This record gives sequence, C-alpha cells and structure tokens, in this order.
Amino acid sequence: MMFPTVRMRRLRNNDATRRLVRETTLNVDDLVYPLFVCPGESVKRPIKSMPGCFHFSPDKIIEEAKEIAHMGIPAIMLFGLPETKDPTGSDASNESGPLCNAIRNIKKSVPELLIITDVCLCAYTDHGHCGVISNGKVDNDRTIALLAKTALAHANAGADMVAPSDMMDGRVNAIRRLLDEKAFEQVGIMSYSAKFASAYYGPFRDAAGSSPAWGDRRAYQMDPANGKQAMREMQQDIEEGADIIMVKPALAYLDIIANARRRFDLPIAAYNVSGEYMMLNAAAEAGLIDHNATIMETMLSFKRAGTDIIITYFAKEVAKLLQ
Repeated sequence: MMFPTVRMRRLRNNDATRRLVRETTLNVDDLVYPLFVCPGESVKRPIKSMPGCFHFSPDKIIEEAKEIAHMGIPAIMLFGLPETKDPTGSDASNESGPLCNAIRNIKKSVPELLIITDVCLCAYTDHGHCGVISNGKVDNDRTIALLAKTALAHANAGADMVAPSDMMDGRVNAIRRLLDEKAFEQVGIMSYSAKFASAYYGPFRDAAGSSPAWGDRRAYQMDPANGKQAMREMQQDIEEGADIIMVKPALAYLDIIANARRRFDLPIAAYNVSGEYMMLNAAAEAGLIDHNATIMETMLSFKRAGTDIIITYFAKEVAKLLQ
C-alpha cells in the first residue's frame, strides 16, 4: 500500500502516540558519571578545560557521590591523579593513594553506588605514556603486569569493577587471572576494547595531566580508520574474560557500536568523551544550538546505535532532564 492509504505522519501526530511507538528510550539507569580524584584535603577545584567538572580530594568526593546517588545515577567511573610520577607509574597501584582512599570513602558513605575505576598508567608516568618504556617504545608485557597490580589495588580498596583503558594486548586476561587468584572473582572488568587514537581527548588529557611528553599513542590505541579491527579487539577481550566491552569515543564511532551490537551479546558501553562534551557546550554557549535538546538527542543516538551504558560528563544534566 502507498499514499494516501499509508500516512506515516499518523504515528507522529501527537505526543501520546509518539511516546507509544517510540523505539529507543533513555533511562537514568543507563548512565555512568566520570569523576577525577586528586591528592589533598577539602579540594573541589574546577577543571579549566572542562567547565562543570572538578578535581575532588578523597574526602570532598563523598559529598559529590551522595548527590549522584540521590539523582538515581547507578555508577561512577573514577580517574586518579598521582602524588608523584615516575617512569613506571608506580603510584597507580598505591593503596594509600588518592584513588584508593576515595574508593574506601565512597563505599563507606554511599555503598549502593557502583564504583568503576579506570586502570591505566598514563596519568602516573612522568612521560605520559600508558606503559613502561623500553628502547623508546611501550613494553606491552611488562606493562600488563603493572596494570594487573593496579587493578588488584583498586579491588582491595573496594572497587566493584575495573576498566583497563591502556589498549595493551592481553591485559584483560592478566587482570582477570590476578583478581581471581586473590579471591576477587566478583569484581567485573569493563574493557576499553575499541579505544581509538582520537583527537577528541584533548580536554581530558589536560584534566588528568596525561598528555605524552613525546610522540603519540598510535602504536597502541586504534587507528580511527579501522572498523574490522575493532571487532577483533572486542572478540579478544571477550575471550579473555571481559564482562562489558566499550567503544571510545562514542559520537564519531556510532558505526562501531552498531556493528558490535549486531555481533556480540555482552553489554556495550560508549564513552561520550571530553572533546564531544566540550564541542556541545561551546556551541550552546555561542547560542548556536539548544543545550538540553542536543544533549538528549546525542544520548539517544548512542542508545539507538546499540549502547547499553553511557559514560558521560552530562550524566547529572541528563538525570535532571529525565525527571
């Protein structure tokens, strides 16, 4: 049948009908809010490159965690800033460091909030790369041992899930084996399975102090041109024991998310990264777009592509808009 018998606008005629036939929905349960933990006490310091985001000391982050839980957001992702940096990023596994102290504080004060921790060395090394350097290159196998040690430190502090973001080969297997060996078999792994060497990370690198001192990360993060390789990365992480797979960035990689959704049954996370966050904020501040409407349309695009979990700096704003 064709027009005039078929009129597609019938199902768009009023709000009640649009709600009834809506294919994709967004819920506060889909959200993870990233937070930055820094050394010190009583610190809540605005991040210049990411307005609306802050560095929190381990004591001050409790207040923020309570607010997040009160809004119904189920999970946070913690990124740590070190007290000291060295060539091997040794402070990453420091169980007395800011990140582990923050985990303990949050678990004591807001036990219902799921804590996911980023596992990487880039913010902790004095050279800014995601692993140990040997002969001018990141040494994959030496690095994964340190990543597993870092994940174990987070688990000991009370983390519910660890999220390796380094893109070293075999790190999911190394982390899973060590966690299981130490009786942390219930601690999950959300793997940054398809993390691309993207230009969208600039504001985050400023916030985390994790820019490479030399070179770039193209030897370990993925080439933005490669979609088939992303599927192989995800498959490998699944076989090594990942519980959740992630695509990062999100907005420029919706095709990767959609392909992963068709191929894999695991939950899929998408990271709405700092550059995407700041582009939208800058356009809204310039009066070029409707801030709230564009946020919600962007979140729906992630869900429509097949995302189950959205990691976003807009989480609190989205939660308020969904009320």
